Amino acid sequence: MNQDRIIEILRELKLTGFCDAYSEQLDSGNINQLSFEERLCIFLDRERLHREDRRLSNLLRQAKLRANACIENISFSTKRNLSKDHLQPFYSSHFIKHKYNVAVTGASGCGKTHIACAIGHKACQLGYKVKYIHLPIFLEQMVIARADGSYMKLIQQFKKFDLLILDDFGLTAVSTQQVHDLFNIIEERHELSSTIITSQLPLARWHDYLNEPTLADAIMDRFIQRLHRIELEGESMRKSKNIASA
Repeated sequence: MNQDRIIEILRELKLTGFCDAYSEQLDSGNINQLSFEERLCIFLDRERLHREDRRLSNLLRQAKLRANACIENISFSTKRNLSKDHLQPFYSSHFIKHKYNVAVTGASGCGKTHIACAIGHKACQLGYKVKYIHLPIFLEQMVIARADGSYMKLIQQFKKFDLLILDDFGLTAVSTQQVHDLFNIIEERHELSSTIITSQLPLARWHDYLNEPTLADAIMDRFIQRLHRIELEGESMRKSKNIASA
C-alpha cells in the first residue's frame, strides 16, 4: 500500500492526529532510527492529543464563556480578599463530582465574571459540560419561551450541563414569575450538578432581593446546601485599568 493511500484511509477514518504524525514521519530523515513500536507510540500519542484538543474546543464552544479566563492566570491579592486557597477546590473535579455550588460576590468590576469563567474553563479542561448564562437577559428570554411553548424543553436542557454559570444575579428587579423560573432552574439541578452564581449583592441579601419568601426559602435552601463562597473586595478592576492607561 503506498503512502498516499495510507493518508487517504487515515483521513477517511478521521484519525487526524495519527495522519499528521505519519506525514511528519515521512518528511523526517531520522525516522528509520525508530522501532515500529516507537513509531506507533508517536502516532497514538498524537491522535490522543488531537482528540483531547478537539473535545476541549467543542466544550468551550458550547459553554460560550463570557470571559477568556484561566485559573492559572488569575492575580491573587489580599486587597481583593482572593488567595490561591479560595480557588484550590476548582483545580480538580472534586467540587463538580460532589455537586457543590459556588457563590461569587463583590462590587461591580471586581472580577466576579472573570473568576466564574476561569472555573468554567478549568471544568471544560477536565471534560465537563459547562454553560454560561447572563441571568438578567436570560430571564427575559424565559418569558418568550413560555409564550412559544419551548419553556419546559429549555428547563430540561439544563440537566445536561455539569456546571451552569448564572452571571449577574440581582442586577435588575425580578417579577414573581421570574423568581419561579429561577427556582425551576435550581430545582432541576439540585443534587445533580453544580451551579455558579455571581452577584453584586452579598449572600445575606439574596433572600430579600427575591421578595417572594416561599420561593426564596426554596431557592436558598437548595443552593447553599453544598456551597463554596468567594467574597471579593476592593475597587473595580476596570477603574484601575482606566487609571493606569490614562
